[in-house]
Amino acid sequence: MIILKNLRSFVVTDSDSIRTSLRKIESNKKKMVYVVDASNRLLGAFADGDFRRWIITQSKVDLDKPVVDVYNRDCFSMPYESTPADITAALNKSNLSIPLVNERGNLVALADRGARFYEINNRRISDEDPAYLIAEIGNNHQGDIVLAKRLISLAAKAGVDSVKFQMRDMESLYGNSNLDSHDLGSQYTMDLLSRFQLKDEDLYEAFDYCYEVGVTPLCTPWDVVSLQKLEAYGIPGYKVASADFTNFELLEEISKTGKVMICSTGMSTEDEIRSTIEFLERRKAQFILLHCNSTYPTPFKDINLKYIERIKKLSQTLVGYSGHERGWAVATASVCLGAKVIEKHFTVDKTLEGNDHKVSLLPEELSLMVRDIRALEQALGTDKPRSLTQGEMLNREVLAKSLYASVDIKLGEPINAEMIEIRSPGNGLQPNKLSELIGKKARRNIRLGDAFFESDIKGGVIKKARYNFDRPYGIPVRYHDYRELINGVNLDFVEIHLSYSDMKLDISQYLDKESKIGFAVHAPELFENDHLLDLSSYDDAYREQSITHLESVIKHTLELSTYFPLTEKPVIVVNAGGWNAEGFWPKSEVREKYSIVERSLARVNAEGVRLAIQTMPPFPWHFGGQSYHSLFVEADEIVEFCEKTGVGICLDVSHSMMACNYAEVSIYDFVEKVAPYVIHLHIVDAKGVDGEGVQIGKGDVDFGRIGEILKRKAPGVQFIPEIWQGHKNRGEGFWYALSFLENKL
Repeated sequence: MIILKNLRSFVVTDSDSIRTSLRKIESNKKKMVYVVDASNRLLGAFADGDFRRWIITQSKVDLDKPVVDVYNRDCFSMPYESTPADITAALNKSNLSIPLVNERGNLVALADRGARFYEINNRRISDEDPAYLIAEIGNNHQGDIVLAKRLISLAAKAGVDSVKFQMRDMESLYGNSNLDSHDLGSQYTMDLLSRFQLKDEDLYEAFDYCYEVGVTPLCTPWDVVSLQKLEAYGIPGYKVASADFTNFELLEEISKTGKVMICSTGMSTEDEIRSTIEFLERRKAQFILLHCNSTYPTPFKDINLKYIERIKKLSQTLVGYSGHERGWAVATASVCLGAKVIEKHFTVDKTLEGNDHKVSLLPEELSLMVRDIRALEQALGTDKPRSLTQGEMLNREVLAKSLYASVDIKLGEPINAEMIEIRSPGNGLQPNKLSELIGKKARRNIRLGDAFFESDIKGGVIKKARYNFDRPYGIPVRYHDYRELINGVNLDFVEIHLSYSDMKLDISQYLDKESKIGFAVHAPELFENDHLLDLSSYDDAYREQSITHLESVIKHTLELSTYFPLTEKPVIVVNAGGWNAEGFWPKSEVREKYSIVERSLARVNAEGVRLAIQTMPPFPWHFGGQSYHSLFVEADEIVEFCEKTGVGICLDVSHSMMACNYAEVSIYDFVEKVAPYVIHLHIVDAKGVDGEGVQIGKGDVDFGRIGEILKRKAPGVQFIPEIWQGHKNRGEGFWYALSFLENKL
C-alpha cells in the first residue's frame, strides 16, 4: 500500500474542462482523477470509463465542457484516520485507489495498492522512472558559501537531480556540552561542526542558488528546530540521516509535513528497521528507504548490496542506496538491484579537513557516475519478448544470410531445394524459412540471384496503377531501381535518395529525358572521408566542408531538372546537423547552434531549389552508430527557426513521433504547430524512441489524426511513404503503405 499526499497529478476542480482532466489522467498513469470543489471537498471521480460512456452519447464532442458535467458522483472514500490494515483490506477488494478524507470531507491523501511513486519538485520517483541522483554536499562546503555555490554548480553540470545539505541547531543537539568531557570521536565531530556549518541565511542562499542552476535542494534536519526552519523556507523534501532512523520524535514531525522523506538505514538492526517502517506506515508517511553502511570509508566486504532486495520486501516501498565506499561502481551496480535513489558524497578536494571528503566523489567522478547510471538504466531494458533493435536490423541486412534463387524460376513453377542457395547479404527470407519455401509455386518470375521474400510463401501486396490522394504522392528511389519501381504505377513524383557516390554517376544511364513525373532529392548525410553533414558545427573547417557538400547537392539537383521538366523548383531534403556522439547539446548551446545553421544557409546559393530541413529524432542512426540529436527535434524551436529564416521543413512523421515519445509530448500537438511550415512530407510510422521507419500501421502513430491535421494546415503538400527497406521485393513496402494511407491523407 502507498499513501500519496502530493495530489497535484490526481485532482481537478469542478470548473476544470474535460480536456484538462484527460491530460491529467494521461500523465498520472492511473486512469483516473478526483474532482473537488473550491474548498477541496471531494465531489467524485472521473475515469477513462466515464469518458467512454459519455462520448458515445454525444453527437458533437466538446472537450472544453466542465468535467462536472460528466464525472461520477458515486465515489468510495475512507476517513484519513483509518488504520493501515483497514485501508489495505479495502484496497484488496478494488483495483482503484481510495481517496482519504478528513472530518470535513476534504481530500487529503490517496491510498493506492499499485507501485509506489513520489514527487519532489515535480520530479517523479518510481520503479518506472530513472533513479533519483543526489549529490551529498553536507558540510563539504567548509562553512564557505562561495565554495557551497561552486559545489552546487558542479553538481548541476554533472547531471544530478538534487544536492543535499545538512542543518543542525547546535544548542538543541549538544546544549552546553563541554568538548573536553567527550571521547575523541565526539570531540572531533563537534569541533568540525562548530567550524564548518553554514549560517542559516547562507544555507537559504545556497538553496536559492540550486533553483537558479536547475537542481533541487534537499536537506537533512538533525533536530526539530532545524526542521521548523526548513519548513519556513519551503524545502521540497527531506533526507533523514542514519543516526535519526530510530528517532521517532523527529520522524513524527517530518511525517506531519506530508513531504517525501528519504531515510538512510545505516547503523540500524533489522528489528529496528521493521519498527521504523511500522511507525512510518501508521503515520501514512511518504518514505523511501536507503540501504547504507555508516562506515567511512565502507570496506567492500561490509556493503552487502543484496540487502537492498530485502529492504524492499520488508517495506514494500521504493528503495535506494547511500554509499560511503570509495568510487562509484557499487552505487552504479545498486541500480541493477532496484535502487531508485542514489546518494553519494561530493567534494572538490579529497584532502580537505573532515571525514566526508575522503569518501566523496570529485566533479569528474560524479559526472562519470551519472553517465554510467543513465547508461545502465537504458541497458537494463525490460523482460518483454525480444524484438530486433534498429541497429540489429541494419546489421542483419549486411551480415546475416538469406535465401536466393540459384537459377531462373518461371511464374507458376514449383520451387525445389536445388533452386535455392543460402548466402549474404540478409536482404530477404532468413534461412530458417527454407522448408516453408520448398514446394511453393513461384508467384512471379524470379531471376538468378534474386532474393526470396515472405510474399513468395504467403503472397504479397498487389501494386496498383493509381493511388487516390488529395495531394501529390511519390516514393523514394535510388538510381539503380528507379525504372523498376516506377513501372506500372502512375506516380506524381519520386524522391531520389542520393549517396555521395551517386553524384559521380552518369545519370543518363538510369533516367529518361522529359519524364512525365516530378522529382525531389534527399541529400546525402554522409560524404567522402566519413564527413557527416553538419551546418551547425563549431569547427569552422568542418562547417565549410558541409556547406561545400550541400552546394554540390544543389548543383546535382539542378542537373536533374533537365530529366524532370515538370518540377520547377525541386525540394531538397536536408539533415542540417546538430548531432553529437556523446550526448545531447545543453539547452544553453542549442540556440547558438540554430544561429550557426542560419548563418550557414545564408552562405548557400539555393536559387532554383527549395531546401527542406528534415525534422529529426532524438537518437538518429548515422554511419558509425546511434547518435544524439538536439536540433529540429522540438516543435517550438522549429517554428521559431522557420519564421526567422523563411526556410521550410520536411516533416518526417517517424522522426517526430520518436522525438515526442522521448519528450512525452503529443505528436498531434507537434504536427499542429509545425504543419504551416511544411513543404515536403515523409509519412512513416515509428515505435518508441528509436524504432525508425517501421511499416505504417505497425507503430505508434494514428494516421487518421495526422491526416486530419495535415488536410487543415498543410493541404497540397507532397509526400512519400519512407518505409525502411520498402524498396525490397519490387517496392512491396511502398505499395502496402500507399494502400493503407489512401483513406487517411
